Amino acid sequence: MTAAAGRRVASLAAVAVLAVSIAIYVDHRHRHHQTLPAGAGPWTTALAAPYAPTGRTACGVKVGARTVGVGHPVLPCGVRIYVRFGGRTVLTTVIDRGDVPSGRELNLTPALAALLGVQGTQSVQWRFTR
Repeated sequence: MTAAAGRRVASLAAVAVLAVSIAIYVDHRHRHHQTLPAGAGPWTTALAAPYAPTGRTACGVKVGARTVGVGHPVLPCGVRIYVRFGGRTVLTTVIDRGDVPSGRELNLTPALAALLGVQGTQSVQWRFTR
Protein backbone atom coordinates (compact mmCIF):
# COMPACT_ATOMS: atom_id res chain seq x y z
CA MET A 1 0.00 0.00 0.00
CA THR A 2 1.35 3.43 -0.88
CA ALA A 3 1.64 6.27 1.60
CA ALA A 4 -1.20 8.16 -0.12
CA ALA A 5 -3.49 5.14 0.07
CA GLY A 6 -2.63 4.69 3.76
CA ARG A 7 -3.52 8.33 4.48
CA ARG A 8 -6.80 7.92 2.59
CA VAL A 9 -7.71 4.79 4.62
CA ALA A 10 -6.80 6.57 7.87
CA SER A 11 -8.90 9.61 6.89
CA LEU A 12 -11.89 7.44 5.99
CA ALA A 13 -11.56 5.55 9.27
CA ALA A 14 -11.48 8.84 11.20
CA VAL A 15 -14.61 10.06 9.40
CA ALA A 16 -16.35 6.76 10.12
CA VAL A 17 -15.47 6.94 13.83
CA LEU A 18 -16.71 10.54 13.97
CA ALA A 19 -19.98 9.60 12.21
CA VAL A 20 -20.60 6.68 14.59
CA SER A 21 -19.85 8.92 17.61
CA ILE A 22 -22.33 11.53 16.42
CA ALA A 23 -24.99 8.88 15.74
CA ILE A 24 -24.57 7.41 19.24
CA TYR A 25 -24.79 10.87 20.81
CA VAL A 26 -27.95 11.81 18.87
CA ASP A 27 -29.59 8.47 19.67
CA HIS A 28 -28.71 8.80 23.35
CA ARG A 29 -30.18 12.31 23.57
CA HIS A 30 -33.30 11.19 21.71
CA ARG A 31 -33.91 8.22 24.00
CA HIS A 32 -33.33 10.22 27.16
CA HIS A 33 -35.37 13.23 26.15
CA GLN A 34 -38.59 12.36 27.89
CA THR A 35 -41.75 14.34 27.63
CA LEU A 36 -43.64 14.90 30.83
CA PRO A 37 -46.94 13.12 31.26
CA ALA A 38 -50.07 15.14 30.73
CA GLY A 39 -51.99 16.31 33.75
CA ALA A 40 -55.24 14.56 34.59
CA GLY A 41 -58.24 16.13 36.23
CA PRO A 42 -58.65 19.55 37.74
CA TRP A 43 -56.16 21.34 39.94
CA THR A 44 -56.94 20.94 43.65
CA THR A 45 -55.96 23.58 46.18
CA ALA A 46 -54.35 22.37 49.40
CA LEU A 47 -52.33 23.72 52.28
CA ALA A 48 -48.77 22.46 52.19
CA ALA A 49 -45.59 22.99 54.14
CA PRO A 50 -42.07 21.61 54.22
CA TYR A 51 -41.35 18.77 56.60
CA ALA A 52 -38.21 16.82 57.28
CA PRO A 53 -38.84 13.08 57.49
CA THR A 54 -36.00 11.09 58.95
CA GLY A 55 -34.89 7.63 57.96
CA ARG A 56 -37.33 5.78 55.75
CA THR A 57 -40.84 7.01 55.05
CA ALA A 58 -44.00 4.92 55.34
CA CYS A 59 -43.51 4.17 51.62
CA GLY A 60 -40.02 2.82 52.28
CA VAL A 61 -38.20 5.75 50.66
CA LYS A 62 -34.94 6.80 52.29
CA VAL A 63 -35.06 10.58 52.38
CA GLY A 64 -31.96 12.65 51.76
CA ALA A 65 -31.25 16.33 51.17
CA ARG A 66 -32.08 16.03 47.45
CA THR A 67 -35.21 13.88 47.75
CA VAL A 68 -38.15 15.48 45.96
CA GLY A 69 -41.50 14.14 47.08
CA VAL A 70 -44.69 14.67 49.05
CA GLY A 71 -46.41 13.09 51.97
CA HIS A 72 -50.19 12.69 51.79
CA PRO A 73 -52.53 11.03 54.29
CA VAL A 74 -54.58 9.08 51.69
CA LEU A 75 -52.86 8.88 48.29
CA PRO A 76 -51.00 5.62 47.73
CA CYS A 77 -47.23 5.42 47.62
CA GLY A 78 -45.74 6.01 44.20
CA VAL A 79 -48.56 8.11 42.78
CA ARG A 80 -47.15 10.85 40.57
CA ILE A 81 -48.66 14.31 40.88
CA TYR A 82 -47.92 17.82 39.71
CA VAL A 83 -47.57 20.45 42.41
CA ARG A 84 -47.56 24.14 41.52
CA PHE A 85 -46.92 27.30 43.46
CA GLY A 86 -45.91 30.81 42.49
CA GLY A 87 -45.70 30.11 38.77
CA ARG A 88 -43.60 26.95 39.22
CA THR A 89 -44.83 23.42 38.56
CA VAL A 90 -42.96 20.28 39.60
CA LEU A 91 -43.73 16.64 38.81
CA THR A 92 -43.22 14.64 42.00
CA THR A 93 -44.16 11.38 43.72
CA VAL A 94 -46.00 10.47 46.90
CA ILE A 95 -43.18 9.10 49.07
CA ASP A 96 -44.85 9.20 52.49
CA ARG A 97 -48.26 8.49 53.97
CA GLY A 98 -49.83 8.99 57.32
CA ASP A 99 -50.16 11.88 59.68
CA VAL A 100 -50.26 15.37 58.25
CA PRO A 101 -50.74 18.25 60.70
CA SER A 102 -54.33 19.42 61.09
CA GLY A 103 -55.50 21.67 58.28
CA ARG A 104 -52.69 20.63 55.96
CA GLU A 105 -53.01 18.16 53.09
CA LEU A 106 -49.47 17.89 51.72
CA ASN A 107 -46.08 17.58 53.33
CA LEU A 108 -43.29 18.72 51.00
CA THR A 109 -39.74 17.49 51.30
CA PRO A 110 -37.31 20.38 51.79
CA ALA A 111 -35.95 19.84 48.25
CA LEU A 112 -39.44 20.09 46.73
CA ALA A 113 -40.29 23.13 48.85
CA ALA A 114 -37.10 24.82 47.62
CA LEU A 115 -37.92 24.02 43.96
CA LEU A 116 -41.38 25.54 44.38
CA GLY A 117 -40.30 28.44 46.59
CA VAL A 118 -42.59 27.38 49.45
CA GLN A 119 -41.67 28.68 52.89
CA GLY A 120 -43.90 27.92 55.84
CA THR A 121 -47.48 26.84 55.24
CA GLN A 122 -48.76 27.94 51.84
CA SER A 123 -51.72 27.26 49.60
CA VAL A 124 -50.51 25.19 46.63
CA GLN A 125 -52.27 23.41 43.81
CA TRP A 126 -51.83 19.80 42.80
CA ARG A 127 -53.24 17.34 40.28
CA PHE A 128 -52.71 13.81 39.04
CA THR A 129 -50.75 12.81 35.97
CA ARG A 130 -51.97 10.44 33.30
